[in-house]
Amino acid sequence: MKPTQTTTLMANAIRALAMDAVQKANSGHPGMPMGMAEIAVALWDGHYRHNPANPHWANRDRFLLSNGHGSMLHYALLHLTGYALTMDDLRAFRQLHSKTPGHPEVGITPGVETTTGPLGQGIANAVGMALAEYLLAAEFNQPGHEVVDHYTYAFLGDGCLMEGISHEVCSLAGTLSLKKLIALYDDNGISIDGKVEGWFTDDTPGRFAAYGWNVIADVDGHSVAAVDAAIAQAKLSDKPTLICCKTIIGKGSPNLQGGDKVHGAALGDKEIAAVREHLLWDPIPFDIPADLYTAWDAKAAGASMEAEWNAKFDAYRAAFPTKASELERRMAGDLPANFEEVLNAAIAACVDKKETIATRKASQNAIQALAPVLPEFLGGSADLTGSNLTNWKESTNLRSGKPGNHINYGVREFGMSAIMNGIALHGGFIPFGATFLTFSDYSRNALRMASLMKLRSIFVFTHDSIGLGEDGPTHQSVEHVSSLRLIPGLDNWRPCDTVESQVAWGAAVQRKDGPSTLIFSRQNLPFMERDATQIANIAKGGYVLKDAPNAQLIIMSTGSEIELAMASAAALEAEGVAVRVVSMPSTDVFDRQDAAYKASVLTRGTPRVAIEAGVTAFWYKYVGLEGAVVGLDTFGESAPAPVLFKYFGFTVENVVATAKGVLAA
Repeated sequence: MKPTQTTTLMANAIRALAMDAVQKANSGHPGMPMGMAEIAVALWDGHYRHNPANPHWANRDRFLLSNGHGSMLHYALLHLTGYALTMDDLRAFRQLHSKTPGHPEVGITPGVETTTGPLGQGIANAVGMALAEYLLAAEFNQPGHEVVDHYTYAFLGDGCLMEGISHEVCSLAGTLSLKKLIALYDDNGISIDGKVEGWFTDDTPGRFAAYGWNVIADVDGHSVAAVDAAIAQAKLSDKPTLICCKTIIGKGSPNLQGGDKVHGAALGDKEIAAVREHLLWDPIPFDIPADLYTAWDAKAAGASMEAEWNAKFDAYRAAFPTKASELERRMAGDLPANFEEVLNAAIAACVDKKETIATRKASQNAIQALAPVLPEFLGGSADLTGSNLTNWKESTNLRSGKPGNHINYGVREFGMSAIMNGIALHGGFIPFGATFLTFSDYSRNALRMASLMKLRSIFVFTHDSIGLGEDGPTHQSVEHVSSLRLIPGLDNWRPCDTVESQVAWGAAVQRKDGPSTLIFSRQNLPFMERDATQIANIAKGGYVLKDAPNAQLIIMSTGSEIELAMASAAALEAEGVAVRVVSMPSTDVFDRQDAAYKASVLTRGTPRVAIEAGVTAFWYKYVGLEGAVVGLDTFGESAPAPVLFKYFGFTVENVVATAKGVLAA
C-alpha cells in the first residue's frame, strides 16, 4: 500500500474532479464521490484487477457503481488510472453525446460494466456477474488451470438498500454462496430528503447476516488502510461479503459535508473555493498534478496482469484445446456453427408433427430442441417452473455449491430479470427467465434497462391473456403486451402455434443487439398450415398466413387469436367476402422491415380489422381510424377461458359483424 500522504492526495484528486465537473455542468451529485473517495482508492489501487488498455479483458474483475448518481467517482477513477477518458471528456460531464453521461452507461464510457442509476439494479447486475463467474469457473477451470478467476465488486448506498430489489437479489446471492461478490456500502445516513433515520432504520449488518452473507461492519470509510484490510478479509470468506463503510457525504466540503445539500447539486463557486483551501488543493479547475497521475496510473500493472493471464490461457489451450475454443466462443457471444442447421431442423419437426398444444409447451419443446447445441443456455423461472416450462430434460438445478444450468429464482421477478442482465453483461451465457405475463410489471424496469444496454436477455412470459381463465383479472394480462411494445429496442414475440414459437426462440437467440420477450399461452392452440415461403417470412415479424385473390379485407392478429381470425375469415368468405389473414407474432420486428415488404403484407387501401385479447389502442397504428379492433379495454373476469372469450366478444359472430361494419363504412 502506498503511504498515507499519497493515498490522501489520490482521494482528494477524486474529490476535486467530481466537484469541478458537477460545477461546470451545474448538474450532478458531488456528495457520494467526495464521501467514497478513500474507499475507491483502497479498492482500485489495492485490489481491483483490470487493464485500462483493454476494458474487455475476459478475466478482469468487474466493478459496478450501483449508486450510479455518483458517476463522477467512476469517471474520475477511469481517467486517473489510464482509460481512454480524457480531461476534456470530464469537462463535458452530462453534455450531449459525451463519454460522461449523467449516470454510467455501458457502451458509452470505456471501463463501465453496466448502466446504473435506477437504484438497486447495479447490485442485482453484480449478483448476475458473480453467478456467471462461478458457473463458468465450475465448467471450464481444470486442476492447475484456473482461467476463470475474478471478483465482482459493487459500491452501493442507502438508496440501493431501500429498494426492494436489493432484498430479492442479496437474499439469493447469500443462498447461493457467491463468495466472489464483494459489496462496499456507503453508510453516510443521508439521502435527497435528508437524514435517513426518519425512514430507514434497518439493521443492515443483521439483515445481510441473515441472508447468509459475510458482514464486516463499522469500517472507517475514510481510512484507506481500514477499507483495504476489510477487502482482504472479504476475499478469505466462503460467502458474499458486505463491507459497511461509515462515511461523511461530501467529505472535504467545510460547510456542506454531512448534509443533504451536497447530495445532488453543485457546490457553488464559494464552497468550491473553501474546499480547495481546506484540502490545500490547486485553485485551477480540472488540474491534477503529474505525480498523482503517476500514483494512479494502472496501465503497466494492468498490462502485466493481462499478459500473465494470456500465458496462463495459452497453457490451458495447449492442454484443453476444445474447452479453450468453447470458452472463447461463448465469451464472444457467437453461436455454434451448426446453430442454424439445428434451428431449421427443429422448425421442420414442428411442421411435421402438426401439434395442437399450448404455446408454453411449444416453448419448452423449442428449448429442448436448441439446448443440446447451446451449452450457454442458462434458464430459470420465478417459482413457476412447472407452469412456465423453462426446464428441459438435461437441465440441472443450480444450488449452493452445486452448479447447474437452470435457476430457481424464487418469487423474485424483478430480481430475476436484473440478475439475468448481469449474466448477459458478464458474457458466456444466454440467460432466460420466466414468469406469468401479468408479473412482467414487477420486472419492467429491468426489461427497460436490458433494452437500453442492448443485452441478449430473453424474458419468457406465459399465461398471456384472459385465456388464463379461473385465476381472474389479477392474473389475466390485458395491457401488458401492448405496453411492452412501447419499450424501445425490445422485441416482443407472441406466437400462435408450435412453428411460430420455434421461430421466435431462434430469433431471440440469434439477436445480439437487444433483448426479447417470448409471450406464450396457457391454453392449447391449433397448428397452422403454411408453405415454405410463409415459414421463412415468420422471422420478419408479420406475414400473410392466408391469402385470397383481390382481398376485400385484411384481418390481422397474434397468438391465440389467430385461430379466431382464420375462422372469421372462413365465415366471411362463405358470404362472398375475400379475406387476407395476417399473422403478426412480432410487430417490433415487422416494423423494421423495408417499406416494400410491409406494403406487400398490409396492402394499402384495403380495409383492416385487428384481433388481440388485450387493449385496443395499439392496433390503430395498423388498422387506421377507418378500421376496427376486436379487443378488450377492461379487466377480465374469473371463469373458464372459453366462457371468457365468448363473454368478451372473441367470437366469429362478433368479428364478422365488426368486419361488415368496416366494409360498410
